[in-house]
Amino acid sequence: MSKFLLATRYRKVHFSVPLASEIEPRWDRALFRSPVGGGVATATTAAVAGTTTFTTTSATSVKKEVRLSANSREMQQGLVIGFHVITFLQYAFAVYYDYTFTIVPQNVTKVHGAFGGKFKFLTFWDAILQAVFFLICVLNDCFGTNAVNPKKPPFIRKLKDYFHVSLGFPIAMFVGVIFWGLMFIDRELVLPKVLDPYFPRWLNHLMHTMIIVTTVLEMIVAPRQYPKRSRNLGILTGFMLMYLVWIHVIYFKSGIWVYPVMEVLTLPLRIVFIAMLLVVCMVLYFVGEALDNYLWGKKYNTKHQTSHTKSK
Repeated sequence: MSKFLLATRYRKVHFSVPLASEIEPRWDRALFRSPVGGGVATATTAAVAGTTTFTTTSATSVKKEVRLSANSREMQQGLVIGFHVITFLQYAFAVYYDYTFTIVPQNVTKVHGAFGGKFKFLTFWDAILQAVFFLICVLNDCFGTNAVNPKKPPFIRKLKDYFHVSLGFPIAMFVGVIFWGLMFIDRELVLPKVLDPYFPRWLNHLMHTMIIVTTVLEMIVAPRQYPKRSRNLGILTGFMLMYLVWIHVIYFKSGIWVYPVMEVLTLPLRIVFIAMLLVVCMVLYFVGEALDNYLWGKKYNTKHQTSHTKSK
C-alpha cells in the first residue's frame, strides 16, 4: 500500500501548454497613478508573453509647459500694452508741442497764421487721430480683448477695429507716403526750408515717419476684425471729402492754399491732383486689408473653422 502511494506521489504529470503564437493576444489598457513624480502611467498588458509595457507622461513636465505658455502670453500682452501706451504718449506730446510751441511768424510764411490755425494741416489731424486711436488701444487692452476672432467682441474692441481699419491705417500711410513723395520731388512744395528753425526735425519725423512705423507695427502685434468694406470706405471717403471742403473754405476765407503745391497747379491739374490723391488713399486702404489678411488670415480662418466645427 505504501509503495502504491509513493508511486502515485512521484508519477510524472504531463501538461499540454499551447505555443505563444497560438494564443490570441488580449490587450488591456489601464490608467493608474505612477509612483514616480506623481505622473500618469499607461499600462499596456499583452497576454502573449506575459509582458507589460509602460508609457509614462510626467505631469510635472505638462504643468511646466502650461506655465511657460501662460508666461509667454502674459509677456506678449505686456509688450503690446507697453507699445500702445508709449505710442499714445508720443502722439499726444507731438500734438501738444506742435500746437503750443511751433509758432511761425507771418513774415516767414503766411500759411501758418492764416484762418484755421494748426487745424489746416492734415498732418495735425492725423496726429490727433493716432493719439485717439492708441488711447482706444490702451482701453481695449485693459477692458476689451485682443483675441483673433472673439465670438462677442466688446464695444471698445469694435470701436478699435473700425477706427484703425477706416481711418488709422489709411490716413497715416497717406500722410507719410504723400509727404515724403513730394519731399523727394521738391521739399518747397510741402515743407519749405524757412520752416526748419520753427519745426524741429524730430517733430517732423514723429509726425511724418513714425506714423507709418507705428501703424504697421499695430498691424503686426494685434489682430483686428475687418468690418464691412462698404462702411470702411464710406468713413474714409467721407473724412477725405470733408478735409477737401475744409481746405477750400480756408482758401476762400484767407486766399491762401494750405499746401504750396496747390498754388503751382492750374484748376484742371488741381482737380486731377485731388482725384489722384483720393485714389491713392483708397489703394492704401486695400493695402492695409491685404496686409492684415497676410498676417492674421490663417489664424482667423483656423479659429473660424474650429468654432464652426464645434457648433456642428
